[in-house]
Amino acid sequence: MIDVSLLPVALIGLMLTVLVERLLIPRPALRRPADCWMLHVGLWCVGFGLLYALTARPLFSGVNLLLLWVLIVLVSNSKYHSLREPFVCADFEYFSDAVKFPRLYLPFFGFGKAAVLAVGFLVYLWAGLRFEVPGARVEALLPVVIGLGLLRLGHRRVVPSFDAERDVRGWGLAASLWRYFWAARAPVDQAGLGSPFACEGSVRAAGAFAGKPAPTGDGDGLGSPVSCEGSVRAAGAFAGKPAPTGNGGGVGSPVDCEGSVRAAGAFAGKAAPTGNGLADLVSVQSESFFDVRGLWPGVRAEVLGEYDVLASQALARGKLQVAAWGANTVRTEFAYLTGIPSERLGVHRFNPYRVLARRGLPSIASRLKALGYRTVCIHPYDGGFYGRNKVLPALGFDEFIDVRAFNPSQKAGPFIGDCAVAQKIRELLEAPGRTQPLFIHAVTMENHGPLHLESVAEHELPAWFDRPLQPGMQDLAPYLRHIGNADRMLGMLRETLLSQPNEALLCFFGDHVPILPEVYQAVGAPAGDTDYLIWSNRRQPGSQACPIAVHKLSSALLAHAQAPAQGQAAHSAVAGVA
Repeated sequence: MIDVSLLPVALIGLMLTVLVERLLIPRPALRRPADCWMLHVGLWCVGFGLLYALTARPLFSGVNLLLLWVLIVLVSNSKYHSLREPFVCADFEYFSDAVKFPRLYLPFFGFGKAAVLAVGFLVYLWAGLRFEVPGARVEALLPVVIGLGLLRLGHRRVVPSFDAERDVRGWGLAASLWRYFWAARAPVDQAGLGSPFACEGSVRAAGAFAGKPAPTGDGDGLGSPVSCEGSVRAAGAFAGKPAPTGNGGGVGSPVDCEGSVRAAGAFAGKAAPTGNGLADLVSVQSESFFDVRGLWPGVRAEVLGEYDVLASQALARGKLQVAAWGANTVRTEFAYLTGIPSERLGVHRFNPYRVLARRGLPSIASRLKALGYRTVCIHPYDGGFYGRNKVLPALGFDEFIDVRAFNPSQKAGPFIGDCAVAQKIRELLEAPGRTQPLFIHAVTMENHGPLHLESVAEHELPAWFDRPLQPGMQDLAPYLRHIGNADRMLGMLRETLLSQPNEALLCFFGDHVPILPEVYQAVGAPAGDTDYLIWSNRRQPGSQACPIAVHKLSSALLAHAQAPAQGQAAHSAVAGVA
């Protein structure tokens, strides 16, 4: 039997937490503010005291807490390797997700590493409880009291930068987690978020189009939907002067209350049937999509042949500045649907679906629903993932279609294929007796990683590459296979929309670049931007490439959808003068 005292275990364990933190990437500075060290020591003392109160075994409690710390550091390093971001407080939720959806998480950590840790932990639990002599539980009071006092002293009203890497480097991991935890519980002023779809009275305006052409730029130079010449000069009810940013900055959303109320046209007023000129709108957030041909010259140009056809006819196209790298799809998804940039979200930028979106926020879906649209979201995966089954109705969707609407034969690899999603969109658009205009937002799943678990036969490679792959580039092959299916999806959507009796617009974009660390080591990493296009089945003028931020993309889609109404208004005005 092992008999140890409380104080030595607590002190040695605390020193070991500092040593373990030195393994963290990025490595925190040892010279950090005193209040950050107070939080580090305070969290250790409270955790150690509570475990000791439960088990009455100091060594068992100390080792358990230290193992948890080691696990967090290992997970953080795995995340940083794949996503260029350290562990943040919102990531604790992913521990339960890793149990529910192991394929999406454990391969990046390592199945072998996870198995060894799990078995070792179980053996340790048995040995610790079996061989260590229990002590007096009342002794737990001392570390808990000391820890609470240190937490109280270290709990200053310091606003994090919410640049996770910067905060971890400057404060250490424990202090960063603590401050992010409390920031997530602070009240949020939803009006201050500045969604372009929150304009009071923007859907009360009725009658004929009355607005003037929107300005061609908002002065930020960062890819506003109205910053490229001719891209959205006809903005109508969904554009106007730049909206306030909510933080005193000069860069605004392309959609503001004043402009959208002044412009009353086809997108404002009472619900109208599809025959009244409201275009059907389809947006596709394509998993891990970007123009991969710029990554390595060995990728065949025809891999994205359908994309090239649509891009050559597009109303708008170009690079898309997204809110995520390699994963965290919901960051891009939230920005697109709500029009809110991540900089305004504070700590909620890391997972806006966890708390913020569930409260209900104005979105493109809620705006279009108020105008008479039927709003549908398609995501061919478990509806509970990221809580989409709760979030999407709160954001204004009438219907959420998840994996239950598909069958296993529609898989392309581990997940439901993009072509199956295109077929589902076709079914919705061609439903007999449909009278409402449709807004369909699809979030695809086929190209979701981990790609290194998939294999490609040697004879398939010439379809995508015109030269042999370099060492370390094997994971690019399954990615190209799925990108090819995304391109086929575009061809199917083009055919479907061309057959529609009314105008229909397609907005297609990537949510983030893929996780391909070995490939990036071999040929270099992309900048992180993805690609987008906006295409109409009735107007195909072509356009120059224009970068845009993802939170402005949905407003750009609506501006382009309104453009014909503005053109009709201008024609009527000229006729009246004549």
